[in-house]
Amino acid sequence: MTSNELFESIAAKLLSDETITRKKMFGSTGLSIGGKIFARLVKGKLVVKLPRERVEALTLSGMGEPFDPGHGRLMKAWVAVTATAGDEWLTLAEAARDFVGSEPGR
Repeated sequence: MTSNELFESIAAKLLSDETITRKKMFGSTGLSIGGKIFARLVKGKLVVKLPRERVEALTLSGMGEPFDPGHGRLMKAWVAVTATAGDEWLTLAEAARDFVGSEPGR
C-alpha cells in the first residue's frame, strides 16, 4: 500500500466522525477537528500534531522525525512518520485528533 493509499484509508475511518473535516495547510490537505489540522500527508509521511514530549519520544525511538514545513524552522509539536511505521499511523492520527480536539479554544 502506498503512503497516499494508507493516509486515505485512515482519513476514511476518521471522516466517519462528523466533527472531522478536510482542510488545507501549507499546501497539503489534512484532517482537522474544530478547524484545526491534526494530521496530514507531506512527501509520503504522516505528519501529526502531538504533545511535545510525545514528539520527542517518537523522534528518539527512530519512528519519527521533527517536522520542518520548508522554511528551516522545526515545528516542535509536529512529527513526521514514515510509511514503514504505517501500522502505527491510525493510532498516531487518533492521538493527534484527541490532542488537538482538547486544546483550549476548541
